[in-house]
Amino acid sequence: MAVLQNLENKIKMVMIISSLFLIGCVVISLGSIVIARGMVSDAQKKVYVLDGNVPVLVKQTTMEETFDVEAKSDIEMFHHFFFTLAPDDKYIRYTMEKAMYLIDETGLAQYNALKEKGFYNNLIGTSTICSIFCDSIRLNKDSLTFTYYGRQRIERRTNILMREIVTAGNLKKVPRTENNPHGILITNWRTLYNRDLEERKKSEY
Repeated sequence: MAVLQNLENKIKMVMIISSLFLIGCVVISLGSIVIARGMVSDAQKKVYVLDGNVPVLVKQTTMEETFDVEAKSDIEMFHHFFFTLAPDDKYIRYTMEKAMYLIDETGLAQYNALKEKGFYNNLIGTSTICSIFCDSIRLNKDSLTFTYYGRQRIERRTNILMREIVTAGNLKKVPRTENNPHGILITNWRTLYNRDLEERKKSEY
């Protein structure tokens, strides 16, 4: 009888040890899976970019982390395309086509209004060159609104005119495409100020 009881105790002990060993294996396996998944996820966020022949490690980020930079770049890119003009109808069509991918119908409405007034024909006829310089962009991430502050340089045959340009609008997140790499669309765009700052006559030779 004592032998049977001793045997039962040994069997119970073996069962307890086996159960603890099995639980330990399960915990270790699950922990390994979690750690491995984390390592793989971190590895996928790291990308090597070649700088000449030297690989440089960069880290992938989400759009939320880079929204400020991408939004300001998108706004500046649109204004560059819309306000940088040369006395070349093909170039104007090219830049306007690029600009229209970054804005809704409010941009097209302003373009058509300028076109109907003969602005672009006059620019070509007088060999005028327009360029724009961004001073600053005020961005509100909560309301997705912005205000753009810039200066436009208008060079004619006889003079150079500097103008102050202030525009405002809203931003809308859209899928990224080749023509809209930041995935941000400007909406409700409007011009707040567009006034002369100074006019300088060009030197005559």
